Amino acid sequence: MSTRTALRATTILAAALVAGGLSAGPTAAQEIVGLITKTNTNPFFVKMREGAEAKAKELGMEFRSFAGKYDGDTEAQIEAIESLQAAGAKGILITPSDPAALADTVRRAREAGLLVIALDTPFDPIDAADATFATDNRLAGELIGKWAAATMGDTASAKIATLDLSDAQITVDVLRNQGFLAGFGVDVNDPNKMYDETDPRFVGGDTTLGAEEGGRTAMENLLQKDAGINVVHTINEPAAAGAYEALKAFGLSDKVLVVSVDGGCPGVRNVAEGIIGATSMQFPLLMASMGVEAVKKYAETGEKPANTPGLDFFNTGVELVTDRPVEGVPSITSEEALKKCWG
Repeated sequence: MSTRTALRATTILAAALVAGGLSAGPTAAQEIVGLITKTNTNPFFVKMREGAEAKAKELGMEFRSFAGKYDGDTEAQIEAIESLQAAGAKGILITPSDPAALADTVRRAREAGLLVIALDTPFDPIDAADATFATDNRLAGELIGKWAAATMGDTASAKIATLDLSDAQITVDVLRNQGFLAGFGVDVNDPNKMYDETDPRFVGGDTTLGAEEGGRTAMENLLQKDAGINVVHTINEPAAAGAYEALKAFGLSDKVLVVSVDGGCPGVRNVAEGIIGATSMQFPLLMASMGVEAVKKYAETGEKPANTPGLDFFNTGVELVTDRPVEGVPSITSEEALKKCWG
């Protein structure tokens, strides 16, 4: 590591300590585990941090957390990785903002002996990390796509819009988008690429950065393109909430099926209120706590976590949540989901 890089890592670490994001210095017996999320404002990542911090405390590890200022803040994530490497961390849990751009930095961390586990968002390529603990994001998309198609019945008149994360073709974005469209019955052409569909029912997509304001703006943009949109897929529930506000302003809130992925308690309540028709529930607290356990085991034995058989990642589960169940698509109600949201 260059002197400049080391100085930058030290500065970032000190700033995070001042901000209250890190615990006090470790004792001699404590291993350091770090969590790096895309932002520290999205409730999904807040829950992830809760899970990691609680498990680290339980296992006697020192917990350090970092986050970008916005979804896509790759530089902040690079600096966080370098800070943890300089501090002698045993492992890093990370939701990569740009899975391809971060691959080289992660490779250097692994060469230095750190265990790197991707949470929720796979790297590109996926084996850039030692392991990935995640929802089956393509399946999450397929479930809400199948539900939307079955709920609509005759899908010939569908006009579909997708409110995605960014235009960078990020892995988690592509998986959910393409899973949804395939589940709905759209020919997705290349399943690893968004926006190459030729099906006339697909109106188009826009980006939200996973935020409520982004969802509102993206929905407004797409309604300008086609006011007849009647099916909307959103990358997450904050984006869905923003989309609903735009639809309400246009007088269309009761004419459009909105589906999403996340399964956070606020999103589940939106299912109960009819704002979201169905959502696919993830388990970020489980992802993070299992990640910390894996780092602890690696520190003690050198053993790395294994994938779910038949997959190239460890599947932490997904469940469809809706109060309007359809035949052939297993689901739980919003009442049931509120007892387990983001567990």
